[in-house]
Amino acid sequence: FILGETCSALLLFISIMTMFMSGVVAIFEYDLKKIIALSTLSQLGMMMFSISLGLYELAFFHLLTHALFKALLFLCAGILIHGAGNTQDIRSFGGLSLNFPLVTVCMNLANLSLCGVPFLAGFYSKDLIVELACQYSWGIFVLLMMFICLSLTVLYSVRLTYLSFVGPYGGGTSISVCESDYSLVGPVGILSFTSLVSGPILSWLNFPAPVLIFLPVFLKWGALFFVGVSLLVMLSLQGLTYSYKWGAVSKFSGLMWFLPWLTGQGFSMKTLKNA
Repeated sequence: FILGETCSALLLFISIMTMFMSGVVAIFEYDLKKIIALSTLSQLGMMMFSISLGLYELAFFHLLTHALFKALLFLCAGILIHGAGNTQDIRSFGGLSLNFPLVTVCMNLANLSLCGVPFLAGFYSKDLIVELACQYSWGIFVLLMMFICLSLTVLYSVRLTYLSFVGPYGGGTSISVCESDYSLVGPVGILSFTSLVSGPILSWLNFPAPVLIFLPVFLKWGALFFVGVSLLVMLSLQGLTYSYKWGAVSKFSGLMWFLPWLTGQGFSMKTLKNA
């Protein structure tokens, strides 16, 4: 029993740090595919966080909903990369909503679902995990870190949307005929529909009995409050990652907190130099 509690506490710590690290790194990242991959890592941390609390069914539920809107996000990113001259740097995007209106709507739908906006697929699983986690007596630190990780998800999602679709033109070439290819936009439309309706449908299938959660008002509205505040903060700080004052933080985050170097690259570099 003691070993099980120790493993749960260790998994809880690792999952929270994974969510926090991936969220911070994604804020300072410019590669479109890396940002989406880091968001996947963040949601995997959310699933492990749910498992550490013993909420195995909720972790599987979040896996199903996340698979649908994340597949939509990757398909939209592929269309943008193909239509923007095969570049993945979001600094060369900007104003793509004029050339890719359908992809813009679908990608923003996936981003909102990722953030846990109400009545989209991600809301039904993430909000349930957050509310049930608030019932566990892990302490204020765990709850605060959980809400901070939720805020980081909103921050890098809004930043991605702004730099890709709303911000000033980055100078790259774009091909707007991509949306005329039904082999590209067809799957996007299907996944957009599933991102809208899969949340309640999967919730009814996985949990036929209603789940009653009794929380104080400030905890009940905590997730939506942090999502709203993060949205306003990121909209007011769009020039954050371009400031020279954040150069060291951006470099540290871009190197994934030196984890690649510590886990393999450092040893490989020393070995290859001596070979």
